[in-house]
Amino acid sequence: MFVAERHAPNAPGIRQADQAKAQSQKDIPPAMNSRITIDPAKLRRDADELATLAQSVPTEVDQTTKGILPKDLNVKLKRIENLAKQLRSRISQ
Repeated sequence: MFVAERHAPNAPGIRQADQAKAQSQKDIPPAMNSRITIDPAKLRRDADELATLAQSVPTEVDQTTKGILPKDLNVKLKRIENLAKQLRSRISQ
């Protein structure tokens, strides 16, 4: 034999209070400390390294026209790429 459970119906005021509480929790902005802080000194060092590497590339590319392939050109170009990606991602956060 099945016994039906009896639940007391929620009063309309309680239901509205629960809905208002749920809505107000949605409206609360996230905590400000969750943002990643930007280290200006690190950004500057990376930007300076990027500039130095970029300035050295044209002379090394000129050497390739003379039949000389600098060993570290590929390494420098990869480092430039990685620095640019890191700077872009840190600044856009």
